[in-house]
Amino acid sequence: MKRLITVCSVIGLLVASALAAGAPAADFSGTWVLDKAKSQGLNERMADVNITMVVTQDAKQLTSETSYSGGQREMPAQKATYNLDGSETSVEMGGRMPGKATLKAKWQDGGKILELNSVRQMNIQGNDVTITQQDHWELADGGKTLKVHRTSESPRGKQESTLVFNKK
Repeated sequence: MKRLITVCSVIGLLVASALAAGAPAADFSGTWVLDKAKSQGLNERMADVNITMVVTQDAKQLTSETSYSGGQREMPAQKATYNLDGSETSVEMGGRMPGKATLKAKWQDGGKILELNSVRQMNIQGNDVTITQQDHWELADGGKTLKVHRTSESPRGKQESTLVFNKK
């Protein structure tokens, strides 16, 4: 009897592991609005504007288009597309600091967290500048909340923030 229970337990663990390994990755699709009250470490630019992010996702790619409204300066929308197989993409970034960005995505924690990396090259007043950004995206509250832990490095130093978006 003990042997039967042990065998059944092992089979149960194997089946549970197989199901977990085949679990679908998180789907971040939707329209997301920044909740400034719940976010931490916002820089001056982000604290001064309303931010909306429209995300589309399929099995191969994730595209985010971030728009900004309000604030003292007009800021153009930024669009970025990441390949979900881990291969790099590149995009021309506009705005007051235009340049080329190399983008790369990587799944973590069995598809629950998506790591998005960006390396942006630009020229500011005749100086070549590199800005790196790493985001960890994770859904919470049954998919109603998107939490983004962001680490960025630029000539101004390293900055960390936690952005909380509510699904619209």
